[in-house]
Amino acid sequence: MANGTWLAGIAGAAAAVWAAKKGRERLRLSRAKHRSLTGHVRMAKRMASLIPFYEYDRKGFFAADGAPPEVVARREAGFARLSELFHQRFPRSAALSAEMKDSIPDIDFTGRYRIPFQFSRIAREALPSGSFYEASRGVMLTDLDGNQFYDLTGSYGVNLLGTDAYKALIAEGARRVEDLGPLLGGLHPVTADNVRRIKAISGMDAVSFHMSGTEAVMQAVRLARYHTGRDRVVRFAGAYHGWWGDVQPGIGNPVPADRTYTLADMSEETLKVLETRRNIACVLVNPLQAMHPNKGAPGDSALVDSSRRAGVDREAYAHWLQRLRTVCTKVGACLIVDEVFTGFRLAPGGACEYFGIRPDMMTYGKTLGGGLPVGVLAGRADLMKRYREDRPADICFARGTFNSHPYVMGAMDAFLRHMESPEGGALYEGLDEKWNARAAGLNARLEAEGLSPRIANLGTVWSTFYTAPSRYNWMFQYYLRAEGLALGWTGTGRFIFSFAYGETEFAEVADRYMAAARAAAADGWFTAPEGADDKALRRRVLREMLAHRKGPRV
Repeated sequence: MANGTWLAGIAGAAAAVWAAKKGRERLRLSRAKHRSLTGHVRMAKRMASLIPFYEYDRKGFFAADGAPPEVVARREAGFARLSELFHQRFPRSAALSAEMKDSIPDIDFTGRYRIPFQFSRIAREALPSGSFYEASRGVMLTDLDGNQFYDLTGSYGVNLLGTDAYKALIAEGARRVEDLGPLLGGLHPVTADNVRRIKAISGMDAVSFHMSGTEAVMQAVRLARYHTGRDRVVRFAGAYHGWWGDVQPGIGNPVPADRTYTLADMSEETLKVLETRRNIACVLVNPLQAMHPNKGAPGDSALVDSSRRAGVDREAYAHWLQRLRTVCTKVGACLIVDEVFTGFRLAPGGACEYFGIRPDMMTYGKTLGGGLPVGVLAGRADLMKRYREDRPADICFARGTFNSHPYVMGAMDAFLRHMESPEGGALYEGLDEKWNARAAGLNARLEAEGLSPRIANLGTVWSTFYTAPSRYNWMFQYYLRAEGLALGWTGTGRFIFSFAYGETEFAEVADRYMAAARAAAADGWFTAPEGADDKALRRRVLREMLAHRKGPRV
């Protein structure tokens, strides 16, 4: 009996020690989460499920911030003029988009979520423009109605060199592989040339080819788990790594990503978690987050006020990545840099060269395909191996029907040959200084005229933020389109320039940006009621949402 009591006491003490240890680990993990909803993905998902649908009627649409009648009247008049212009200028483009809306869900989704949902229906009806283009030339796009736009969409990051260059690269690549044609299951010899060049650019030992950046990230994470024997993945709050569930937890993912930790970027508490947990297989870094650490991609659908900010502290972010590199090496976690967007855009060696970091694996996509779909993973030889020599049945499987497609390999070869030529190398001469100066010059003009918009940039990737409180900053994207600037569906949050923009083309874009800002300001969209600040605007929206949990439309 005494022995039993003694053993029970030992067991109880051990359990208490274990529970205390687990409690400290959970507390440390909690402290490493960013305090915003981007850092608490489960909470964000629950909050999203509680937001009710409601929308403004015509009266509420122009006075959602409680603006005085004079400002409301200016908005109504400006909106009417803009609506007339859109209906006159974009009839064919808008008609085909409307026809295809229910057949191509992406058109429906991106159209609906271009701006805050409360305003969406009235704006879609009054300001139709369309998702279709029929031609590109230089830095210009032509829609179905013959309207020409300066291309700021950047083809989601693919368009680094300009569309004319990619047309030529695709044609050159097709000629190179045309004798083999679309043979799958074997490799065209040009694939070997691509591997050699990618190894030289990345400093890695081995390369695998995939059909998208998302697939490349999936393979990187799978290999990290396979070789470390661990199952947890770390991503940073707000970072995007494709739409695969394990790296895109929270809103947008219908199932929980239980093996993913979403931690705060540039945080001492995050480093403590990485140093003490032994279940972390890999840490994913998207260098675009240098523009807005711990925040999601800046889309206009979330512009309920003017609190959005962006800006790059290159030295601070490089220092953070070096510390991250040190900790990952110490604990045996794989550091994966996702260069799908930033590869070749910031420097010949991408963001890794730009910020001075050497990862264990890196993913590429977008522009590396020479204009065709591609995903690429480059990594250390030991991490890229898909089998164990001592356990032959224990493999890490990764295949894809269209991986290493000859036409993709041909276009990639043409792209890489161009980038290693003197002409390609010259593209990077003074690149940062040139684009930083362009952004600074535009900001100086905006400030001199007392206009709210400002620009932040990471090279050719730009974001608009706003300096005066307003509920209606999202209207600015329509004025930009009226001035002939084509934006992506995220609106003013992301402009992606190509290297094809010379001084003349950029000066025209800057002038049109200024004209749009002046017009939007004159029509009252950057004006908030006297005394209103961003906090007051957010509280007003929150009150609306709470009221509409039960009540009618505004």
